[in-house]
Amino acid sequence: MSGHSKWSTIKHKKAATDAKRGKAFTRIAKEMTIAARDGGGDPATNNRLALIVSKAKAANMTKDSIERAIKRGTGELEGGELSELTYEVYAPNGIGLVIEVVTDNKRRSIADLRHVVNKNGGTVAASGAVAWQFTRKGYITVDGEVDEDELFMIAAEAGADDVQFGDIAEIFVEIDSFQAVQTALTDANIKFQEAALVFEPNSPSELNVADSLQVMKFVDKVEDVDDVQNVYSTLDISDEAIAAMDS
Repeated sequence: MSGHSKWSTIKHKKAATDAKRGKAFTRIAKEMTIAARDGGGDPATNNRLALIVSKAKAANMTKDSIERAIKRGTGELEGGELSELTYEVYAPNGIGLVIEVVTDNKRRSIADLRHVVNKNGGTVAASGAVAWQFTRKGYITVDGEVDEDELFMIAAEAGADDVQFGDIAEIFVEIDSFQAVQTALTDANIKFQEAALVFEPNSPSELNVADSLQVMKFVDKVEDVDDVQNVYSTLDISDEAIAAMDS
C-alpha cells in the first residue's frame, strides 16, 4: 500500500497549491453539498459533513460559503443537481486510473475529461477495464503527534487492515468495519482529519523515474479538470520519482 501513501503526500502538497488559487473551495463545496444531501445538514449528526466542514475551515472557506453549500445539499437553496460519476482511464505506460467526478453537467464533464486524457497520451477505458485492479476500502487519516502503538492497537482491534505512519497516519479498513474504526478512534479521543471511501490498488506497478514522472504529470493535468474530485492510480511511486517531481 506504499504507493497510496506516497500519492497522498503528493495530494496534500497539491491541495495547498489549489487552496491558494481557490480551486480547493469548489471541490470542498461539492463534497459538502453531497454530504448534506445524503446525510442531512447538521454536522453534529452527520460525521462525513462534520469532517468536510473542518476541512473547509482549515482552508479558510468563509462561513457564508459553507452554509450555502450545506443548504444546496438539503434543498434550502436552488442549485444544479450534482451527480457522482466514476470513469476509468489508462494513463501513459499502461497505468490504470479510477477518476471520481462530481458534476451538474455529465456531458460537459466527460467531454472535458476526454479532451485532457487524449491530449496527454492517455485513453478513456470501458467500464470495468481498470476498476478490477482496485479494491474499495475505507481510508482514515490522523494528523499531528500520535502514539503510534496506541493508534495501531485501537485501529486494529476495531477491524483495520493496515496502519501506515509518515507525514500523516493512514488507516485502511474494509468497508464493513469502516464505521467501527471511526467510532473507536472517537471514543479514544483521537481526532481524524479525513474519513472516506477510496480505491486502493491491488498490485501497484513500478516504473522507472522518467516513466513515473510522465504518469504523475498526466495525473496532475487530469486533476486540474474542473469536475474531477479524486484520482486513484496503480502506480507505485518511488522516492526517486517524488524527489525528481519536487526538483
